[in-house]
Amino acid sequence: MGQTGPLNPATLVFMGTPALAATVLRRVLAWPGGRVAAAYTQPDRPAGRGYALKAPPVKELALEHNIPVFQPRNFKAEADVAALRELAPDFLLVAAYGLILPQRVLDIPAVLPLNVHTSLLPLYRGAAPIQRAVMNGDTKTGVSIMVMDAGMDTGPVLLRREIPIGPQDTAATVHAALANLGGALLIEALEGLLARRLHPVPQDHAKATHAPKLSKADGQLDCALPAAAVDALVRGVTPWPGAYCTLLRPGQENIVIGIESGRPLDFPANAASDARPGDVLGLVDGHLALVCGSGVYGISRLRPAGRKPMDAKAFVNGYLASGQKIRVALPVPSKAQ
Repeated sequence: MGQTGPLNPATLVFMGTPALAATVLRRVLAWPGGRVAAAYTQPDRPAGRGYALKAPPVKELALEHNIPVFQPRNFKAEADVAALRELAPDFLLVAAYGLILPQRVLDIPAVLPLNVHTSLLPLYRGAAPIQRAVMNGDTKTGVSIMVMDAGMDTGPVLLRREIPIGPQDTAATVHAALANLGGALLIEALEGLLARRLHPVPQDHAKATHAPKLSKADGQLDCALPAAAVDALVRGVTPWPGAYCTLLRPGQENIVIGIESGRPLDFPANAASDARPGDVLGLVDGHLALVCGSGVYGISRLRPAGRKPMDAKAFVNGYLASGQKIRVALPVPSKAQ
């Protein structure tokens, strides 16, 4: 990696895949201080009912701007590394690429490889920082512009900027806010580097936390938790993988429901004298009310398996018998726990 100097314009290679990365790329394309020589993105993947190959958002945007697109599966082949080297980038700009870059790739840019990470590093290193922050009930998150090294989000940080997480925010709304912030902060970092105003600051590794990739199982409700924690989980896994629970209906087939929206209710669980976590109290203020470890969580909109979304009242009328006692199945602890 070289030193900053009078680059006019800087040669940039962008690496990213999903919509968040495309939002960042759009901001980079509008920056007069640089020229995007190429975009790297994940290979096209099957999508939809017909499983036709679908291009990632970064590829679609790059092609709209006549930017060459490269889609290596990894950088194990020397030809892929050589092709990147031939572009002679001053900066590699990475945002949600989905590949871990080997050191020989990180050594290619003349100045630095930079990463847009959607957390306040060293917090939430890893694949799902936005979702994990919302799921954990955090009240703030942000973007860090980091100099990449061979570790997982361990490199020194150039800039951090935080935003609040509101009580109605979902992973989707926070995602949109951080995508816009990430693009703006990346340009600020580039300009600061070129003007020699910024210098990388090592992370405090002792304070690091991690944000592992989500799976479908992360969306299962655990009514043994407080209602506020259940609410944070639902918001954090919206839109993917989505929150869900299984309703146990005595004498009838159990039913899995996806939870589209809800909130903690101002309704004491002890209003039902024998209530325990997982009990369903029926309709309360238009919500399907679930007793939690403390408090009550109300589902306002849900989706029965194989059906279209509906509000709680329509679900109760169509799926629950009057006076029927039903419960939410609690998660089975894993062997690791």
